[in-house]
Amino acid sequence: MFTKLLIANRGEIACRIIKTAQVMGIKTVALYSDADKDARHVAMADESFYLGGSAPSESYLKGELILEIAKRSGAQAIHPGYGFLSENADFARQCEQAGIAFVGPSADAIDAMGSKSAAKIIMEQANVPLVPGYHGDDQSDEVLLKASKEIGFPQLIKAAYGGGGKGMRIVESESEALEAINSARREAASSFGNDKLLIERYLRQPRHVEVQVFADTQGNCIYLSDRDCSIQRRHQKVVEEAPAPGLSDSLRRAMGEAAVAAAKAIDYVGAGTVEFLLDTHATDEADCFYFMEMNTRLQVEHPVTEMVTGQDLVKWQLMVASGSELPLSQEDVRIHGHSFEVRIYAEDPQNEFLPASGKLNFLREPEQNRYVRIDSGIRENDVISNFYDPMIAKLIVWDESRPRALQRLVHALESYQISGLKHNIEFLANIAEHKAFSECDFSTDFIERYGDTLIGANLDADNSHEQNGALAFAALYHLCAQKEEAKLTATNSQDPYSPWGQVSGFRLNRSGMHQLSLLDDEHEVQHLTLSQIGDCYYLSLNDQQLTLSGELKQDLLHAEINGHKSKIPVSREGDDFTLFLPSGSYHFRALQTEVMEDQASSEDKLKAPMNGTIVTHLVEVGDDVEAGQGLMVMEAMKMEYTIEAPFDGKVAAFFFQPGELVSDGALLLDVTPNEDA
Repeated sequence: MFTKLLIANRGEIACRIIKTAQVMGIKTVALYSDADKDARHVAMADESFYLGGSAPSESYLKGELILEIAKRSGAQAIHPGYGFLSENADFARQCEQAGIAFVGPSADAIDAMGSKSAAKIIMEQANVPLVPGYHGDDQSDEVLLKASKEIGFPQLIKAAYGGGGKGMRIVESESEALEAINSARREAASSFGNDKLLIERYLRQPRHVEVQVFADTQGNCIYLSDRDCSIQRRHQKVVEEAPAPGLSDSLRRAMGEAAVAAAKAIDYVGAGTVEFLLDTHATDEADCFYFMEMNTRLQVEHPVTEMVTGQDLVKWQLMVASGSELPLSQEDVRIHGHSFEVRIYAEDPQNEFLPASGKLNFLREPEQNRYVRIDSGIRENDVISNFYDPMIAKLIVWDESRPRALQRLVHALESYQISGLKHNIEFLANIAEHKAFSECDFSTDFIERYGDTLIGANLDADNSHEQNGALAFAALYHLCAQKEEAKLTATNSQDPYSPWGQVSGFRLNRSGMHQLSLLDDEHEVQHLTLSQIGDCYYLSLNDQQLTLSGELKQDLLHAEINGHKSKIPVSREGDDFTLFLPSGSYHFRALQTEVMEDQASSEDKLKAPMNGTIVTHLVEVGDDVEAGQGLMVMEAMKMEYTIEAPFDGKVAAFFFQPGELVSDGALLLDVTPNEDA
């Protein structure tokens, strides 16, 4: 067994690998970029080495430098995690040549699965079920159109060397084929530098079911449970579970044996995942699943397999890479219970899932135990960088059955508390609580079908009621916070009984009055008037009379509203605060009374929505612009975002030039409104 391991990755997966290595008594070497110099994985490792700039091309993709560091540190093996160099055959080959173990399959195996079309040919020869299609080298229009007609419709045209939905077109009829071929070919060449295409029959509403395989250098190969990854957005997995629900024992066995056949066909070694499409409309169980692709690395969702098998797959990887046999035979594998994994992301579901970046100023995770596991590389006050995937953590739950595990998931999501940036926790909770999901009525288009109810973009009467409740808690918190600050000021002053240290809203011969202005998540200013008698506040909100009282104890608001007592977690950063209610998290900003609604809303629209880089100016200083007109473009997390004029006016100044970095919330430019605007 190795005595020292270098982890060629960052974040959550680097921390995950370090934990197992520590248990096995293996010393660990971490790598870091400029953005990661204070990261959790760096703090956890025994030693760490600097790679370079924050961009992956300047750090985690520098294979030659990583190999040099491995030699210098005395590491005998390199674990690539997932992403970055994990499926880079050239890097795996360089490790082999340098005499350093690559914790993964051989370079030849990675090459074999690197091309979707080549992989299909290998799988066909190994009798692994394939969707009817064309994967040939002849890419002439004549041959592709002939194949398209023979395959039938609907069909899917996609890039042979692509992923992430790029170079992919759904074709419904023969008349659409040529245009779709040319369009997919152009996008494939632009995105991947290779315009080779493949054509397959398109399955409507399929499920995405994958099988975990493991092989050693002695020729042993087994499968370790299956996983359902059908809940996807833009071909990216959102929820994973194991085992895949609704499969008969015979179908489960057939898919497992097909996955093993796929691995053996390329002399696979290590952890791999064979992904299948499951035809939900098929009438014959023996002909309902088809090979899609093989991932030649550890998957992001591997924890759900660990939870139902009781095995540590990273430990298995290290054992196999050091020459040991698999710890179990196929007959010894046992599946117990059910597990879910969701990915907690810094993103804004109500703004087309725009990635978020910035400081995570408040983080409270669910309590971890045998039922709840959290894999994370992020701590409170860490910064989510715009250079990498904005994952905050993976939340994994387990229980004896699927309904009980799903209940665990819902409760854990309710207990997750994050503020400082946008996140997808409410979106994930809506999926977990959806009737169709609980009944296993899903396919890969689940999020498209139920998008509005999952994202919560349209407020119904119940949501409006929840908003009113949140507003009442926000008013109570703000007044309690003011009271605490006044007490602190009075205590630190020469006269602790000074009336200037009171916030009672005192008025002679009348009840105290408080005027509050709170900016909510919708950038709307809520003006509230509360009266006070003693320690109680009285608020009229949409024809509802509320009696409020409470006190702050650290980051908990002990509240009583109309006789209902509750404890509400709260985070605060300056004038901004977030309430974590059972119905979700609600963010507010305390404003001065004189702040006008249109001013607050307009200024926000001219601020950077995240950390990023200015790409270009679309207008010049002095130009007259109209509301909604694009003013400048910024880039963050490989996405472009256009800053638009919030009103008619004239551009007075740009505060950042193309190429400059900007921070989340920075004012980007000044637009002077027209007098009649």
